[in-house]
Amino acid sequence: MSATMARPATQPAVVVTSVILTQSDSIRADDSPVRPPSRANRWWSVPLAVAGVLAVVAPMVAIAAPARWFVEKFRCTARDEAGECVEGVSEAATYALVPADAEPVAPRVSFAGVETYPSDGAIFFVTIREPAIQVLDWLGMGDDPAARLRSDVDKFGDRTAEERLREGQRQMSGAKEYAIYIALTRAGLEPEFVPGDAMVDYVLCLEANEANTECLEYAPAAEFLQELDVITELDGDPVSVISDVSAALSDREPGDVVPITVQRASGGEFVEVTGEVEVIAAPDDPNRTIVGFMAVDTATLQLPPGVEVFIETDNIGGPSAGLAFTLTLIDQLTEGDLTGGVRVAVTGSINPDGTVGAIGGLNSKASAVQQMGVDYLLVPASQPDDPTSPDSIAAARAVVGDDVEIIPVATLEEALEVLARLGGDPLPPPPDTTTG
Repeated sequence: MSATMARPATQPAVVVTSVILTQSDSIRADDSPVRPPSRANRWWSVPLAVAGVLAVVAPMVAIAAPARWFVEKFRCTARDEAGECVEGVSEAATYALVPADAEPVAPRVSFAGVETYPSDGAIFFVTIREPAIQVLDWLGMGDDPAARLRSDVDKFGDRTAEERLREGQRQMSGAKEYAIYIALTRAGLEPEFVPGDAMVDYVLCLEANEANTECLEYAPAAEFLQELDVITELDGDPVSVISDVSAALSDREPGDVVPITVQRASGGEFVEVTGEVEVIAAPDDPNRTIVGFMAVDTATLQLPPGVEVFIETDNIGGPSAGLAFTLTLIDQLTEGDLTGGVRVAVTGSINPDGTVGAIGGLNSKASAVQQMGVDYLLVPASQPDDPTSPDSIAAARAVVGDDVEIIPVATLEEALEVLARLGGDPLPPPPDTTTG
């Protein structure tokens, strides 16, 4: 961890000692009247008193002050072909990413209208915190490999705190819906996703800096579109769901300017706004024309009649509990014990196709698992390869040593195989939903 701090210099206060007259007998008495000392001769007492107070108070104030006043961190903004940082900036260290907790998923889950089965083991999901810190917190961090300093840019990027909060809540909502969908499907039930509005999440970045930390050029649609706009009409065609956007542009070429109508939040209500956007070629397919935005997943999960599934997540945000939710739901919806009575921590996002996505703060999450005394941690196989990255599997293993066995998985099926190796009951293959 690299950090610098401007430490206030503390000067020792001047000590004034009273002199006791012990030789009065050898000095001839002076019969002249005694005059009180002049106040003008005591001017020095004020700065001395102030200096003494500051010497005591200044260090106390400094350690209780926000870390950003004194502490800086380095952020890389450019790397060479070998991945070595060649350029960066020093920024105020406002936050710290630290371990939070590892707790069982099962107590947060409830069902209605479906049979469930008990389990002797437990699947834990893992959380981290990113609080604002004081100088005292920074001093307490020391060289803890499970904690790292964060700047405003690290935490929020080019978004506001409120925008990031909403994003985290949307990610958690999606994680829960994907987990429920996969688990119910695996249990032989038939949930389905119903498409929703074509809502803008963010405009695509066409060019980022070398470190991929800042966007240098956004798609032209950024001149009109705003976050959470709902597209209702594009190039004269009505838009109800996200697939309608692609259909409306089927005859357009990159560079064309097309009319667009959206419903935009304003003052607590939605208002209709009309404008124009220049369309572009899709970054992954130059033959496909797009507006140039990432859509919010507005599809809603429709459960079988009478079935209800609840996952209580309080104010926890982000997608990284998706795999843990999925495994817990499958365990409770199927016969047998998926964990074989073993306590297993799990982190990683889950996609509807069962693939497991990478997550942030892995070294801090591994530390939280270690502190809870859980022996196993399943993590995404797609974590960064760079061993110096705190999100790498190597960094997580360096934090926990032999206390926690960290096991990478790329898919739900791999996670189920790992649990079976740890002593859990094997799960039957997924039901065949094809028709012939």
